[in-house]
Amino acid sequence: MAFGDSILGYLAAQQARLVTKRFKQACGNATQVQNALLTRFLHATAGSEFARRFSLDRVRTYDEYVSAAPIQSYEQIRPFVDNVRAGRVESLFAPGTPILMFALTSGTTAQPKYIPVTKWVLNASRQGWNIWGVKAILDHPGTIVRHIVQVTSPMDDHHTSAGIPCGAITGLLAVNQKRLVRRYYTSPPAIAKIPHAESKYYTIMRLAIPRDVAWLVTANPSTLLLLAKTADQHRDAMIRDIHDGTLTSAMQVPAAVREALRSRLKREPAIARRLERLIAEHGALYPKHYWNLGFRAHWLGGTMGLYESQFPEWYGDTPARDIGLIASEGRMSIPVDDGTASGVLALRTQFYEFIPEAEYGSTNPIVLRSHEVETGGVYFIVLTNGSGLYRYDMGDRVRVTGWSGQAPMIEFLSRDSHSSSMAGEKLTEDQIVLAMQHASVGTKSIEMFVLAPRFEGTPHYRLYVDAADAAGSIDLAERFERALTGISVEYADKRKSLRLEPVDVVCVPSGFLRNRDNRLRSERSHTAEQFKHQYLLPRPNMDDDLATAATHTSSAS
Repeated sequence: MAFGDSILGYLAAQQARLVTKRFKQACGNATQVQNALLTRFLHATAGSEFARRFSLDRVRTYDEYVSAAPIQSYEQIRPFVDNVRAGRVESLFAPGTPILMFALTSGTTAQPKYIPVTKWVLNASRQGWNIWGVKAILDHPGTIVRHIVQVTSPMDDHHTSAGIPCGAITGLLAVNQKRLVRRYYTSPPAIAKIPHAESKYYTIMRLAIPRDVAWLVTANPSTLLLLAKTADQHRDAMIRDIHDGTLTSAMQVPAAVREALRSRLKREPAIARRLERLIAEHGALYPKHYWNLGFRAHWLGGTMGLYESQFPEWYGDTPARDIGLIASEGRMSIPVDDGTASGVLALRTQFYEFIPEAEYGSTNPIVLRSHEVETGGVYFIVLTNGSGLYRYDMGDRVRVTGWSGQAPMIEFLSRDSHSSSMAGEKLTEDQIVLAMQHASVGTKSIEMFVLAPRFEGTPHYRLYVDAADAAGSIDLAERFERALTGISVEYADKRKSLRLEPVDVVCVPSGFLRNRDNRLRSERSHTAEQFKHQYLLPRPNMDDDLATAATHTSSAS
């Protein structure tokens, strides 16, 4: 380590200890911290149309807040957000509040969600990542002041009519990262501007492989696998580029991005020769061969854990640290241990309420504060935060795993029972029903079908349809896929980034789906009156009976 890096390492370690101390103090006083946050968020909306609508200007206590504001979905808040997008910030915030961007995520309808990002939200996001990163680095000695591979998306996918950028908050965070940290990123923010997925992965690895990488971070574990596979697939070109200080023209990298990367593309023949020796020894070029990693960071909860069995082949025995329950709406947990999705409630960035699982969906559910939940209990999260979301139903199902002081520790389990997510696509049943309606325009309508997640290599979805219905449906797979990518921005993103394969269509014998519903209805006789056909299965391996029935039938695509 160079002398300058040694000094930086010492200063960073001192700062890390201070951050950790403050975090522990907050956990020990969690209830007071949460009360102060609620007061802050109510102040942030003072004078707005939203505050007048629910008389929030007169609210002083939590009980008054509950009486004034109902639990709301995004669709109920959307009209206020739409006004902010059009430039009327006073619809949801105190007049004059600057809006830095809108974080874009998938909605339950064809319209995506736009989450306002204020200066407070940006600072809160940075604070959450800072606490997480400090703890992760302290737990893995030898990773400080070494290089980091981070994968981000652009913050300006498009702009509102008022000129405000809309995109991924990771892009905004990358641009606003501290200089001390940014100097150790292997990729500059310009990488996010590469639209072609394979070219983006290749370019990230072209810059990263020659560096002394300590850890990698991205939300989706499939991204780290794709990075490794892309580098190995193009290892000959990779070695030439590293040797010559180039970036192959075979990759679809915009000219402006190539220009931004020019100063980083150094000739490094010694490293190229080392990589050639590794290939000669192993017959492949995997991260476990060329990096000495301290840890990798990505989601481990829900269906994301299905990827874990693939990592030893590519990354060896490198430990994994969950990055926390994070969405466009904000960070909800800060994991503090390896190998688990459990993390301490991010109590300094959002105000939380919890609906017990048995109460979820009822007209007047029991709602608990963070200090009222119980270890082992399963709950749905309700947020109030600096993005103008008040008593907002996230739809995220979590389990309380323990406590850190007064702060509960939670782990993500799933979205609600009518959604599925294998790569972060967060598909909902409403979306896939709408996709089928769009796919059926001008052709035979298909009313009975089941979409099931399949985790086989690269995950994908399988559409099961009745053989009789499929008989008159030409190119159903292509039409359904096109409709679904148009409806869900998250699904479209995961397809574009190669984290999901396209939908395939499989026939089941005529009448099988209706008979299946009759069987399920009879098995659930105590709730038969509430039985509804399930168009979307939430988790892989729930379609075993469908797959068996379809064994001897052909695809409808």
